[in-house]
Amino acid sequence: MLELVKELAIYERAPDEVTVTLRHFEESGFGPNPVWWAFVAEEEGFIHGFALYYIRYSTWKGQKMYLEDIIVTEDARGKGIGALLMDALILEAKERNFTGITWQVLNWNEPALNFYKKFNTRFDDEWVNGILDF
Repeated sequence: MLELVKELAIYERAPDEVTVTLRHFEESGFGPNPVWWAFVAEEEGFIHGFALYYIRYSTWKGQKMYLEDIIVTEDARGKGIGALLMDALILEAKERNFTGITWQVLNWNEPALNFYKKFNTRFDDEWVNGILDF
């Protein structure tokens, strides 16, 4: 899964931005107190894609699913894997009684924007991202 994250970083023109270690990644998702969950599209031991999410809390709306990444390998794109992953996320969010799903997408990433539009996504151009790195 981390290799796919690195593949996404290259696609998003930020290959040096992935600094998480494999150990931290694994512990954060598979350790005793996971902070993220994922759906994985796998075939014969090969991961074609995944959708990773965590719980975001809104003081106005309650618990929401935050879609951190939905990634499909370049070779597997166009085969419906992304839609299957998104459908699984939507079902999970409804089953867990979340109030919705939120995520970010780069404004130049036309394939991703067009993908999300298929799910009747409402894009918000009012909020600005704030980032404080350590």
